Parts: sequence; structure tokens; C-alpha cells
Amino acid sequence: MEIERKYLIKNTPDNLSDFPCRIMEQGYLNTDPVIRIRKDNDNYELTYKSKGLMVREEYNLPLTKEAYGHLLSKIDGRLIKKRRYMLPLGEGLTAELDIFEGELAPLILAEVEFPDEDSAFSFIPPDWFGEDVTFSGKYHNSFLSQC
Repeated sequence: MEIERKYLIKNTPDNLSDFPCRIMEQGYLNTDPVIRIRKDNDNYELTYKSKGLMVREEYNLPLTKEAYGHLLSKIDGRLIKKRRYMLPLGEGLTAELDIFEGELAPLILAEVEFPDEDSAFSFIPPDWFGEDVTFSGKYHNSFLSQC
């Protein structure tokens, strides 16, 4: 089960280079249900996500580089490329700050995953977060891949 909130970002912290960064690309084989392939640095995976906005079932399966390459030619829509910075927020929470590249630039989103729905609903975002877009499907990567 994935429980996360998503935010547009007003301005990024000045010290982004101090935080771990992952280079990611992902494409969608299907958007209903969501079936995604992802390259995350040198790791590859296939993901299934159920319907939902803040709470969704999510299953990840490892892929080989070769399997990823084979499936890459079968994606529907654009390949999403982004840099993901991992910024600790305290209380065991981390902001996954996604800076999109290519056609989706200059979009910047942050996702925060929670252990339960109560934590998600009581979360107070830091000042550098902007609008809460958790309940807007138009900021799901699966939707962005189709724009």
C-alpha cells in the first residue's frame, strides 16, 4: 500500500547538491490500470499501481537492463525523465523532490510517503512546498506521460 501526498514546489532549497540524487526515467505500458517501467540509476523495475489518489496498491518487480530496454519500445506516450532528490523532513519522513526534464520542464513536484492515512492527513508541509495537488490526477506521472 502506498500512501502519499504530492505538492507543487514554489522554490527549491538552495543546497540541493547536498542531498542524494537519483537519475530516473519511466514510461507507461498502460495507464488504466497503471503499469510502469522505470530506470532508477542502475536499477530497473516494473510497477503495477491500482486506482486512487492518496492511497493506492503498488507492486514492484525487478527487471533486468535488457528486459527494460525491450519494454521501453512498447511504452504509450512520452518517456518521463527527472532527477529525484531525497530531502529529510524529520519524524522519519522524506520529501522526494522531482525536477522534470525535457518536455515537462520546468515542472517540480514533491511527494511524501506516510505510514498511515492519519499521518498523511495531519502532515504540515514545509514553507518551500506550494499547492497540495494530492487529489488532482493531472499530476500523476501516468497522466503526465500522456499530455
